[in-house]
Order: sequence, then C-alpha cells, then structure tokens
Amino acid sequence: MKTQMAPQTKGILVPTEIRTESTEAMLESINEIYQAVERRAYELFEERGREPGHDLEDWIRAEQELLFPVQVTLLESDHDLKARAEVPGFNADQLHVAVEPRRLVITGKAEQQAESIAGETETTERRYNAILHSLDLPVEIDPASARVALQDGALNITALKTDENDLTE
Repeated sequence: MKTQMAPQTKGILVPTEIRTESTEAMLESINEIYQAVERRAYELFEERGREPGHDLEDWIRAEQELLFPVQVTLLESDHDLKARAEVPGFNADQLHVAVEPRRLVITGKAEQQAESIAGETETTERRYNAILHSLDLPVEIDPASARVALQDGALNITALKTDENDLTE
C-alpha cells in the first residue's frame, strides 16, 4: 500500500490519501486476522475446560476482544456514494481498503506497546487492535473512481455510481 504524508498548511491537517487495493491483495491480511480470532476462540474453549457446545459463543467473544468495531455512515447522491468509517487510533500505514462494485472491505492492524518501570518492576503492556469490516453497498459504484482519504480518525471514501444503477431504477 502506498501512502502520502499529510502536509500541514497553517495548522490545518490535510487528509492523507490512501490507495485502494484489490480484495485478492487483502486476503493475506484478512487471513491473519481470521487466524488470530480462531486462536483466541480456541484459548477460550480450553479455559472453559474444553466443554463442547459453546463454539459460536467463543468465536463471538474472540471477535469482540480482538476486532475494533467500525461505525460506517453512507451518503448517496445522484452521482456518487460517500462512506465515512470511524477508525480512531489507526494511521494510513495500518489501513487497507478494497473497493468492489457492490462492496467495501476495510482491514487494519495496529499494535500499541506501553512500558512502565517502577522501582525494580518493569511492566510491558501490548494492545492489539484489528479491523475487518465488509460492507455491502446499496448501489453499484465504479471502483476505479474511488478516492480514499484518512482525516481526523475517519476514512472518507467517495466513488462514482455506475450507469448500471440507472437501469435498475
């Protein structure tokens, strides 16, 4: 993923442009997140003494622990579709966006580490946040027209609607 640094002009932060990727290119990232959830669900299963019958419960709990919830707002005009995804704490290098005619896929991984030393006790805390959000779109868009920018903790995605939408209306 190629990104540009956000220039600052008189104290105003300009959005950082994010290049979109194909869904196929994101499969490795999606697979890593899936495997992390799978490992955590198995740990929960073991912590409960390997008691069967709670697979879905373990999976949902693992997702809640590992995946950052993403709030997305869609706005549709006559010519384009705009999406705003709230992703606070993630920077452009940690996010990947795939745009398909009828779907947006957002993935991201951020690891934060905090260390504190008190006397002879050293504490290291690691926090892992991941995003895996797939959104089916209400209309067909042109993926080549998509523009994605990160500003103030939000991904702003804009894409032109295709002519296919005129045929279905």
